Amino acid sequence: MNPDIRFWNPYLSVYESEKIYGEKWLRFSYENILGRIGLWGMVKRPWFSKWYGKRMDTPKSRSKICPFITKYELNTDEFLENTASYKTFNQFFFRKLKPQARPVHPSQTSVVFPADGRHLVLPDLSKVSQVYAKGQEFDLTRLLGSENLVNTFREGSMVISRLCPVDYHRFHFSLPGKVSDNRLINGSLFSVNPIALRKRISIFWENKRYLSIVENEQVGKVVQLLIGATCVGSVHITANENSFVEKGDEFGYFSFGGSCVMTIFPKNRINFREELLEQSAKGYETYFRFGEAMGHIA
Repeated sequence: MNPDIRFWNPYLSVYESEKIYGEKWLRFSYENILGRIGLWGMVKRPWFSKWYGKRMDTPKSRSKICPFITKYELNTDEFLENTASYKTFNQFFFRKLKPQARPVHPSQTSVVFPADGRHLVLPDLSKVSQVYAKGQEFDLTRLLGSENLVNTFREGSMVISRLCPVDYHRFHFSLPGKVSDNRLINGSLFSVNPIALRKRISIFWENKRYLSIVENEQVGKVVQLLIGATCVGSVHITANENSFVEKGDEFGYFSFGGSCVMTIFPKNRINFREELLEQSAKGYETYFRFGEAMGHIA
């Protein structure tokens, strides 16, 4: 029997099993020998995600919207626009929400989650022995692609925010500052679902990703990594480089699929909320919505 992907839901104070979009296909691709052959030969390739993405940009894809909303019990009252206004599935997928649906934590010292999703904190990157599965080492050098950045963040902390296809797929800035050093690091497009990550944590530094630095007066340099995934070949950046942003401002959005945002802080700069630390120490992700505080500036 395949194990469930479980996470902590603090709103209900229960562990929940994740509703995985395309679960049978994911398990076949990452847990079956024949599936892994197809994965390496086709699915991880950027052209596959581009092909699938174009399907979600066609008028025909609009027919998938209502069944998707019903199956995953999405709250349409949060949508900025009426469901009937979306001309394609992708327009629905990277929909905007009403501002009151995701209020940004008002404290000047708070640091907020950059996206809706399931979050895992690594409070000291120099002591990471395993992530998602035993025996898998975390390679910060390959993830960041820069020895200078590694020296800055080697003993820092990281919050991994994993977005599922059912989530709101716009991502935001966790704290105010100046945006600098946007860069693309090319790579493959594996899934970032735990089904895949349990088999291969190196997906994080093998996948296509965007790296951006926000310079905050109190914290210093903060890295935000936007990790592409299968069927998410398109990461759309809406913020301008060298601009000043406020906490909660939109950074960009992902097209169809699951995806991931990694936020990396210098050593001892953030006091993370206890619930996030406790569940992460147990190996569980915790679901939080964008705008809620992940912690406060130390």
